[in-house]
Amino acid sequence: MTDKNKDKKRRIFGILQRSPKEKWKKEEFSELEYEPKTVKELLTEMKDISELIIDLAYSAVLFDNKEIAEEVKYLEVRMDKLNYDIRMMAMMAARTKEDAEQLAGILQVAEAAEAISNTAGDIVKLLTREKTGPILPKILKKSDEQLFRINVSKDSNACNKKIDELKVESETGMRIIAIRRGDFWIYNPDSETDIKSGDWLISRGTDEGYKELREFLHGKLEVLE
Repeated sequence: MTDKNKDKKRRIFGILQRSPKEKWKKEEFSELEYEPKTVKELLTEMKDISELIIDLAYSAVLFDNKEIAEEVKYLEVRMDKLNYDIRMMAMMAARTKEDAEQLAGILQVAEAAEAISNTAGDIVKLLTREKTGPILPKILKKSDEQLFRINVSKDSNACNKKIDELKVESETGMRIIAIRRGDFWIYNPDSETDIKSGDWLISRGTDEGYKELREFLHGKLEVLE
């Protein structure tokens, strides 16, 4: 595998991408290939996936969106591959009892991250069951933070501005977890991601924060404050 292909494979978040149907199957049945990485690289990607995957799983069920569900399945398989890499690294690195003891703690963290991704995979299976839709929103409404979907109006001052510039999270407490742009998605957009007219934002936060962000994205508020 070339360095270019490796880099492309590692980039999952913050980029404009289409979610091909059953992309996760292609990944799951591909041949396992150990990719030498540092512990920091492996744990960082596992942390990023585990932080996002549950939100995406609930979003998939709440909004009855099979494309998001496909991404969840892909991330679950990706987590399995990362766990394989970190086990391989541990087996090759352990030389003494002390080494093994230190690596055991790292493997426990990796197992916890994989457990989270497996739970997310179980959540999206709800899409195949009847009568899930009406029940889940009622359950989620009882939580302090909820998931919301907001369309960006052409009249909003958010258009063509970066998330960091808008200070969405600091001003409203809302975290943007995904952006739908036409037939494409941006998962876990970073601070440099531009907001465009017509975007659909999936965000997590309180009802109060949602109302303020919605007013701003609909062009009814000049700035977030």
